[in-house]
Amino acid sequence: MLKKVLTWLVVAFVIFYVIQRPEDSANIVHSAGSALSDAATSLAAFVGSLI
Repeated sequence: MLKKVLTWLVVAFVIFYVIQRPEDSANIVHSAGSALSDAATSLAAFVGSLI
């Protein structure tokens, strides 16, 4: 029950944050995407060096 309540609170906070600060939210998503892209590039370079 507690897990369900906490999940809904997190979802509500995310929605509130996106509504209140859409530019900041977009920057966070962009930064996360860039980090994932950099990680994928590094992983590909590592695997490529193994071959």
